[in-house]
Amino acid sequence: MTKDSLSETAALKALLSETSDHQLLAQMLSFVADRLMALDVEQLCGAGSHERSDDRVNHRNGYRRRPWETRAGSIDVQIPKLRKGSYFPEFLEPRRASEKVMTAVIQEAYIQGISTRSVDDLVKAMGMSGISKSQVSRLCAEIDGRVEAFLNRPLEGDWPYLWLDATYIRVRRSGRIVSVAAIVAVAVNMDGRREVLGIAIQPSEAEVFWDEFLRALADRGLRGVKLIIADEHKGLKAAAAKVLGATIQRCRVHFMRNALACVARKDRPIVTAALRTAFDQDSLEASKKHWTKLIEAFQSCHPKLAELMMRAEDDVLAYKTFPPSHWRQIHSTNPLERLNKEIKRRTNVIGIFPNEAAIRRLVGALMLEQNDEWAVTRRYMTLETVAAISEDTIIEPAKIAAL
Repeated sequence: MTKDSLSETAALKALLSETSDHQLLAQMLSFVADRLMALDVEQLCGAGSHERSDDRVNHRNGYRRRPWETRAGSIDVQIPKLRKGSYFPEFLEPRRASEKVMTAVIQEAYIQGISTRSVDDLVKAMGMSGISKSQVSRLCAEIDGRVEAFLNRPLEGDWPYLWLDATYIRVRRSGRIVSVAAIVAVAVNMDGRREVLGIAIQPSEAEVFWDEFLRALADRGLRGVKLIIADEHKGLKAAAAKVLGATIQRCRVHFMRNALACVARKDRPIVTAALRTAFDQDSLEASKKHWTKLIEAFQSCHPKLAELMMRAEDDVLAYKTFPPSHWRQIHSTNPLERLNKEIKRRTNVIGIFPNEAAIRRLVGALMLEQNDEWAVTRRYMTLETVAAISEDTIIEPAKIAAL
């Protein structure tokens, strides 16, 4: 055993015997940190402390004190200084007193919907001295880089099915509290896998904003869209026709709600059963024939329902022009409902966002998390069934750019 090893062993034994239990972990972390930094600086200098060597390329030049907040409490770290250049240990990050893991915990707590005030209590419970709301905001701003890289990534290949939906979130704007639409786009590619393509924070769901969002997706490479599944939005229908040239499928679940709102409560079970018989037909032609019969039957007793059915027929039955094996997955926006509920659950904790950038950060982080989860799960659609729709003519990127 070398002389240095003997002295370090003796120092560690003295530490274990003289330190109280509640301070032991912090003291041990301090001891290990000092030793790691000493080894790093020895390699950078080419020689040990006070050692004469022809291989020496640098010299030590004192120390600088830095507090290191860890899960074991606050530790004073003495970072060696060099005469030439600078040294900073890898287990710390520049201009930050928090341990990397602690920062990750704070970021994850924010993403999970814990308010900034609650994050302060969490940090104290983990041994740190507390953290201000402004510090939490600065730490969470680091998420922006990952979120923006995810939301602006190039889109490759064809995406035959695209789901679009929006949920409303409150935000401060010019001294007022307003509601903005957080739009989420999810699509299935030709491998049968789902991905979150992007999000947008828009003042409303007007045509101009849908047009802007879809063009942004097209600019990133979105192509091959054959069916867009969404709720009834006139603005979306017009924008989709111009930008993507895709068919619109009106969400069947939302249509059923609209239909039941046209009849009395006592008649809703019968109407529900009747409409389901039309949806349960084996082909588009059979569904349309049954649909026509229902309109004639409802014309006298439920005229509002009959009028709604006439207007919605093409949109609500559009999914039946695609492979029957896909009908269950493409007739509604249900694949987005769970995402919207999770967005609501986590944004409700915050209540009112300070700005739209904060909404984009949180919702984008949630979608990044969901996308990673989908990447390791089984395909949403099988390769064989997706291949059945790949022979149709698709709109070319050059045509999109020319619109």
